[in-house]
Amino acid sequence: MVHAQFDPTARQTLAIAAVEAKTRKDLSWQQVADAAGLSVAFVTAAVLGQHALPEHSAKAVAELLGLDEDAVVLLQTIPTRGSIPGGIPTDPTVYRFYEMLQVYGTTLKALVHEQFGDGIISAINFRLDVKKVADPEGGERAVITLDGKYLPTKPF
Repeated sequence: MVHAQFDPTARQTLAIAAVEAKTRKDLSWQQVADAAGLSVAFVTAAVLGQHALPEHSAKAVAELLGLDEDAVVLLQTIPTRGSIPGGIPTDPTVYRFYEMLQVYGTTLKALVHEQFGDGIISAINFRLDVKKVADPEGGERAVITLDGKYLPTKPF
């Protein structure tokens, strides 16, 4: 049976324990995702409390991290989503994404609506990818792909 969480506290507590176990075992998020058999972005979000894992993935993650049977059940519950408390984020990395949306949010909206019409880009039917690439000018660049299904507004 599918169950939902309405208080994010349990998932936050589990996320803390899971990250501590991942750190103790010196595992990468990719290794956790490989055990789960799902994408690294989805599994990372799930372990951090933002998605429910299928039963086989929850069991595999719990086994890899040394988590108990309660964690297996909790990893399968539908969470109360949202990992950033109210107000402007203070973590520098998260803040930069906030800043990008402050600067480019209306641009993205204008371009999406011009190309697709009135509607939204789904965060449910969605893929996320993060890659590190060489910068031709030296150093490295982050390539972040947000790939969501377009859902048109339907008049009724």
